[in-house]
Amino acid sequence: MQFTVSTRSRTEMVDITSRVQDFIREEDVQDGAVMVFVPHTTAGVTINESADPDVARDIIMALNILVPDNLDYRHAEGNSPAHIKSSMMGSSVLMEVSGGRLVLGTWQGVFFCEFDGPRTRKVRVAAL
Repeated sequence: MQFTVSTRSRTEMVDITSRVQDFIREEDVQDGAVMVFVPHTTAGVTINESADPDVARDIIMALNILVPDNLDYRHAEGNSPAHIKSSMMGSSVLMEVSGGRLVLGTWQGVFFCEFDGPRTRKVRVAAL
């Protein structure tokens, strides 16, 4: 299954937990695992705290400090920081499903991570 995420800024974390859970319900996945995969080189996916939106803002702030825009990058498209940040976050996550629900910690959520937006992106979800 595939769905799209539309982002509104250059760097953004979008909570996609409910969309992944919708897939589990629609496909009637009761027990096993799901993989969420982002087929883009300037976007990623991660699991982190979803209760406090300041956590996502802090992650973005720290990534911007670690990978600044103003280095002497050689990639001609001008989006080298986005490629580096997406590599740091990763392109997929694997999660357990039990009783038809994602197994996540109390505060955890699944985030699509945009580093070269705004764009409309694809997210793929597969039951394993």
